[in-house]
Amino acid sequence: MTTQDFAGQHITVAGLGVSGISAARALAGLGARVTVVDGGDGDKQRAAAADLEAPGITVRLGDGTTLPEGTDLVVTSPGWKPDSPLFAAAAEAGVDVVGDVEIAWRLRGPDAAAWLAVTGTNGKTTTVRMLAAILEAEGLHTAAVGNIGTPIIDLVLGQGQRGERPYDVLAVELSSYQLHWAPSLRAHSAAVLNLAPDHLDWHGSMKAYAADKGRIYEGNTVACVYNVADKATEDLVREADVEEGCRAVGFTLGTPGPSQLGVVDGLLVDRAFVENRQQQAQELAEITDIAPGSGSPAPHNIANALAAAALARAFGVRPASVREGLRAFHPDAHRIQHIADIADITYIDDSKATNTHAAEASLAAYEHIVWIAGGLAKGATFDELVAKSAQRLRGVVLIGADRALIREALARHAPDVPVVDLDRTDTGAMPEAVREATGLAEPGDTVLLAPACASMDMFVNYNKRGDAFADAVRELSARAQ
Repeated sequence: MTTQDFAGQHITVAGLGVSGISAARALAGLGARVTVVDGGDGDKQRAAAADLEAPGITVRLGDGTTLPEGTDLVVTSPGWKPDSPLFAAAAEAGVDVVGDVEIAWRLRGPDAAAWLAVTGTNGKTTTVRMLAAILEAEGLHTAAVGNIGTPIIDLVLGQGQRGERPYDVLAVELSSYQLHWAPSLRAHSAAVLNLAPDHLDWHGSMKAYAADKGRIYEGNTVACVYNVADKATEDLVREADVEEGCRAVGFTLGTPGPSQLGVVDGLLVDRAFVENRQQQAQELAEITDIAPGSGSPAPHNIANALAAAALARAFGVRPASVREGLRAFHPDAHRIQHIADIADITYIDDSKATNTHAAEASLAAYEHIVWIAGGLAKGATFDELVAKSAQRLRGVVLIGADRALIREALARHAPDVPVVDLDRTDTGAMPEAVREATGLAEPGDTVLLAPACASMDMFVNYNKRGDAFADAVRELSARAQ
């Protein structure tokens, strides 16, 4: 499609979130008649509506179920569920529903940048930012976009309007929501990092969730990157309809086989993009090159680096640029972030571990742990997580609305581990949780915030939860001096 194809169309945008506002402005700028609908009618929504109405966009608050008359296309924000009444009305009227990623894909020009796409239950943002750093080290004009940073529709349209240097390649993070609403997407190469139950209340089942993740492989032209340790990701590759010549490329924390990247004697090595992959391997970097200065990388971050390297190598990036990019990468806050060492106890903030799969990876990175956990479970169960991690636990401090679910799993699988159950869901619980965790810890232990739950029962988001943990640790440190 071209920008002219949207002129005069009546497009309904569902949701006043970041992507919804971005899509509404972009489509109005292309000459479309835009109506934004949102079920909310609070101060935040009214302020956003006022900003949009100024340039002539219609906003309808307090009703997110009725399809505006004459709608030609619905563009949805990622969080809106597929069974929303608005979409049922659209289907009855024969109106397509797509997301902003789909619109961005349709609007690419004839010489558009290739998309290297990443999805997975956990590790998407870290992997995409690693990938962007590697691509930059190669001297390519790139950006990390999608479910991270600049809305992708803004980037696709904005570059042409400003006459900037064209992008060579984009590192694109895609959630299962975004993939569900992007049926035309066809990436150069893509990776599914892992699959574990998450957002099942949105997708309806694990099968549907996996199917939406697997959409990222459809039409790939060079490489489908999968996790050797997670067979479900390889199964998605087998099921994908790809371009002829597209290869399956695995990544593993062990010794790689042909068409894989892996680890040998502390080195990240490539046996996929070398001339004789049956007998040769190419050194890419040392494990210590992954975010140097932040301590020994956790196993899941080594896996993330391998996935990023695989996508970069699929695009023809040289080995030296992989090393340089990984060295230049710096992790975001609240992702295995070292906060302090106090009296030989290490304090780690992994507030981003908002589900059991992420928490399991975090817990596996340390030998002896006092675990701070709890929040909104989002329908998750905790037996497998606790059973796998029980031998590492020195103690547990529970917070949040659904902490009883974790407490019950601990009683079944780690009955001898001391548990402090804080019966409170206010933001002031975090300093008490840190104090209780410190009391359970012994020299050499790690106090780890890896909640395995969402934060909204107590905090605005996981960032605020992590900030509260860091503030409590710093206050503890100040008292210890």
